[in-house]
Amino acid sequence: MSVRAADPRPEPARAGVNEQVGSVSDGARAGVAAGVEVEPVGNPLEPADLLLRDLRTGRQGLSEREARRRLTVYGANELTRQRGRTWPRELLAQVTHPLALLLWLAALLSAVSGTVPLAVAIIAVIALNAVVAFAQERQAERAVEALAAYLPPHATVVRDGRQQVIEARELVPGDVLVVAEGDRVCADARLLDGVVEVDLSALNGESLPALRSARLEDASGPLLDARDLIFSGTSCTGGEATALVFATGMRTELGRIAALSQRVGREPSPLERQVTRVAWLIAAVAVGVGLAFLPLAMLGAGLPLADAANFAIGLLVANVPEGLLPTITLALAVGVRVLARRGAVVKRLSAVETLGSTTVICTDKTGTLTQNRMRVTDLWTSAGPVDLDATTTPRSAPAAAHQLVRAAAACNNAELDREAPQRSTGDPTEIALLGAAAVLGDDVDHDARLAARRAQFHFDPALRLMSTVDDVDDQRWVHTKGAPEEVLTRCVEIMAADGSVRPLTADARAMAATAFEGYAGRGLRVLAVARRALPPAAPVPADRDEVERDLTLLGLVAMFDPPRPEVAAAVAQCHTAGLRLIVVTGDNAATATEVARTVGIGRGGPIPAITGAELDTMTEHQLDELLRRHQELIFARSSPEAKLRIADALRAEGNVVAMTGDGVNDAPALRRADIGVAMGATGTDVAREAATMVLTDDNFATIVTAVREGRRVYDNVRKFILYIFAHATPEVVPFLVYALSGGAVPLPLTVLQILAIDLGTETLPALALGRERAEPGLMDRPPRPRGEGVIRAGMLARAWLLLGGVSAVLVLAGFFLTLWQGGWRPGASVDEGTPLHHVWQQATTMTFLGIVACQIGTAFAARTQLASLRSIGVTTNRLLLWGIAFEIAFAAAVVTLPPLQRVFDTALPTAGQLALLLPFPVLVWGVDELWRAGLRRRRRIHEGVGPA
Repeated sequence: MSVRAADPRPEPARAGVNEQVGSVSDGARAGVAAGVEVEPVGNPLEPADLLLRDLRTGRQGLSEREARRRLTVYGANELTRQRGRTWPRELLAQVTHPLALLLWLAALLSAVSGTVPLAVAIIAVIALNAVVAFAQERQAERAVEALAAYLPPHATVVRDGRQQVIEARELVPGDVLVVAEGDRVCADARLLDGVVEVDLSALNGESLPALRSARLEDASGPLLDARDLIFSGTSCTGGEATALVFATGMRTELGRIAALSQRVGREPSPLERQVTRVAWLIAAVAVGVGLAFLPLAMLGAGLPLADAANFAIGLLVANVPEGLLPTITLALAVGVRVLARRGAVVKRLSAVETLGSTTVICTDKTGTLTQNRMRVTDLWTSAGPVDLDATTTPRSAPAAAHQLVRAAAACNNAELDREAPQRSTGDPTEIALLGAAAVLGDDVDHDARLAARRAQFHFDPALRLMSTVDDVDDQRWVHTKGAPEEVLTRCVEIMAADGSVRPLTADARAMAATAFEGYAGRGLRVLAVARRALPPAAPVPADRDEVERDLTLLGLVAMFDPPRPEVAAAVAQCHTAGLRLIVVTGDNAATATEVARTVGIGRGGPIPAITGAELDTMTEHQLDELLRRHQELIFARSSPEAKLRIADALRAEGNVVAMTGDGVNDAPALRRADIGVAMGATGTDVAREAATMVLTDDNFATIVTAVREGRRVYDNVRKFILYIFAHATPEVVPFLVYALSGGAVPLPLTVLQILAIDLGTETLPALALGRERAEPGLMDRPPRPRGEGVIRAGMLARAWLLLGGVSAVLVLAGFFLTLWQGGWRPGASVDEGTPLHHVWQQATTMTFLGIVACQIGTAFAARTQLASLRSIGVTTNRLLLWGIAFEIAFAAAVVTLPPLQRVFDTALPTAGQLALLLPFPVLVWGVDELWRAGLRRRRRIHEGVGPA
């Protein structure tokens, strides 16, 4: 069966169609044989009898023979996976991208020039990077596999008039499904009989179980909101019902999300695109310099073609930074490890850098901004308000408050663990009510509550009420809790401060309504609690209306899911860093708005809140205008398509988007966003597979930490690219001097000495720069533009002209001074066997050592982009110090050990000549430090601070 994001809502029945009741038509079977996907006929929102007719079935279910025929037509009830690229093709892509091609070129040239070990080493680097990158791909397939885990292996159906257990994959449209407490629903179905509570959180993000009843019919509105429908992948938490299957497999809501997850592809990260550009830039420079040297060497220096070609190959090899790709990989890997220690598990290396370029964070509310621990903060009775946080002893609360929390605890299905509240089970709201009762010293034992219960009327979303009938102290009571406006209409009395009962007068109603409005205005969730006495041992009325009447109002309970204490500071840091925050949540707008205001989203001003229904009516142009007009927004009651649409609209405006999510419904948006952030503690497996980063602590502040780490990593990538590029100038200029002099000046540097620099002395300091700490003010600057390159004109000028130019002057000065002191004059021969050959070896050695000395100064200069070295500390990067120690030791070995002297054609200079190298690092660093000081001064003047 092919995968496509089909509309899960089948076409409504049309006049003249399906008049006959019977088996599936031959035409339908022919359609399947031809490869055409067949949709079940019927609208799940139409009356049940019409849907039964359109699906050609009855309340006694299908016959076994008809079910087998439909299985042939509609296919198995399972999630299918699109055929992706084959693994050889994916692996080939990892070894043929631009930077890999450039490394292949370097390996080829190294082999041609006779340095076969170097060629083998470069090929090993290519292979290692390809394997690592390949192992991180194919996330979509894993996401669909995780979705498939939401489908149970078996289902109970009515076939041939009797219940039987079948494999869930054999369910077909028209089957009558039996669902009971604890079951996982295996297909989208319309309730025919019974009432169930269903956990829909995986599909719509709602934390509260939803009541679904066969008698609650909704003829319009979103499919997920229909109160007589249940959906594949959700769980039944209470009740029992029979339901008519109208969609299976990829036609279900879960299948639609699976199809979206596969269709939403991953685009290259900003760093991946920039590395590609860098690769082409390096290739252009390397090839250009090599080709330009050929005519210079042949015409200017009079070299034979073979010698000129060898020198051109040397230049090409010199300009290819063999260590660039592993250095970038290591820097990103270090960032991954740092983030993992701080609660963020990153699944793709390049995502670390993408975090650093984030401009918009689309965050959920519950559990991310808040603690996901609902807590009662206030009680209200006729005796007045009770601040539960200020209540120091149970005796300090009035008697009416005790009656209030006892009734709330009785009308409750949660179980409170007093020793470890985080291990409590049940609905968060009900856990909070038990917590309030515990604070006032009342009994909250779960088993005792169940033993006293005689009946329960589940929470009804239409009535917004829940009631229980309980035997307490030889008295039978109705306990009711729910929306204040609904409870108040059913109350005729109110409990006084001393526990007595008096009529609920108009003034008392107004007082309760005023208290309710005050709590709601603070963004608190408010429930009213009431009760009524029944005659002892009296039968419980079967009609709910008979139970929930003539109640006595006990009071109001106000509760709040408190924001995480660290979120406000993280939000303030986002604003300082120029990050835009948008709340995208499945919760209601009022609660989301208050939480956002509390943590500082909106910067203290009004925050526009757009509901899912309002968003659905917006055109793309209107949504774009909304996002451009308002910096920070709240999208409440968001659907999977809404999240996807918001991410698309933001990215179309050039934003780099980080999107949080925890449910199955969030998977497509998590894949579409530049950074999908899943919740590790409360999220689903599907969300974790679809996401790029998983938060182990579900904490918004961890996202901000990840953004900071991403910026640091990106800065460090620029630092070691600057460091590597700066050495191209002192390596290339000696060749140009040799060519432009027509051979009158001997070659100041050999090809093997260049390779000793690129793969020996340069690598470890470059790697150490990838571990550099964050520069001061990292989170005080706005995000970089999405299209900004990792290499900019100013960076090239600093690398090639400033650092490279100063290094080239110093290196050539050391070379010429050594030659001059040894008696060389322009035009004198330095060929092997001549008296000046040893002097030339010392001079090229001085060039080699001079570049190494300048590398040390460049390394310290590259540690900051703008700040002074003093502000970050000279010795704070211990790895760099060890890297410098290694390059000094390696250079000393090349110069002093006879076997290496013969390989690299070096000779030990005199002590005086070596002393000449000592100021090189300070001079290179000092010039750059003065240049950065000038930049800082100009910036302060530009910002109006004045000169330092």
